[in-house]
Amino acid sequence: MIGAILGDIIGSPYEFDMGNKSKAFPLFSEQSAFTDDTVMTIAVGAALMDVQPDALDERIKKQLVYHMRELGKQYPHAGYGVRFSKWLDAQAPKPYNSYGNGSAMRVSAAAWLYDDLETVRRMARLSAAVTHNHPEGIKGAEATASAIFLARTGHSKAEIKEYIEKEFQYMLDRSCDEIRPNYHHVESCMETVPEAITAFLEGEDFEDVIRTAVSLGGDCDTLTAIAGSIAEGYYGVPEALRLKCRQYLPSDLLHILDRFEACKRQ
Repeated sequence: MIGAILGDIIGSPYEFDMGNKSKAFPLFSEQSAFTDDTVMTIAVGAALMDVQPDALDERIKKQLVYHMRELGKQYPHAGYGVRFSKWLDAQAPKPYNSYGNGSAMRVSAAAWLYDDLETVRRMARLSAAVTHNHPEGIKGAEATASAIFLARTGHSKAEIKEYIEKEFQYMLDRSCDEIRPNYHHVESCMETVPEAITAFLEGEDFEDVIRTAVSLGGDCDTLTAIAGSIAEGYYGVPEALRLKCRQYLPSDLLHILDRFEACKRQ
């Protein structure tokens, strides 16, 4: 999860097209902070650690809803979208057919807690379905989790690209230089997940993936969280950045993150 969290923190000052479309920027500044991307990433991790993978779908979704609402209410000003905020406050929360990129930014835990891709994809689907039950919202989560799993289990970038294109029909043939000039703030999975995966594919190490993702612009904290989550699986995260990340998180979120790090598959 820490790759997604770092992507969120580093990308946060440049959300809403506030960057200069360059890879030359300070990784951390006074404006750097965790957002809803981090809160929900950690919430999904907490939920999946509390259920067995052979549990019924409804049991898993119940845990997801509980933890997402519990942490969401503890951090009410983290930057949630309007419909998600209403979901957090609803008496009886129901999925609302969203295809927003929130389903993809929060899914990384699903790729680390299980040993097989089938289970990873199932958990990704369930983590999306409690809110983002539109087919594109589910696809974005499933594609992101699949890319992370393949990255952490030794697959090459060419293999990851081929799998994502074949299974999810995302077109990954544009370069970042082709994407960057006209890319703008957009919050759909369809226009965020492929760009984030492309940033990962072009990056030369973890930090370079982060810088490449930020340079694209758009919904920068979320796009960079997605790219960072895949980069963590492929490259790992430098220890200095791990330590820096911890400085931004309060003790309750750190507690869940530490529990997750102890549980995740290597």
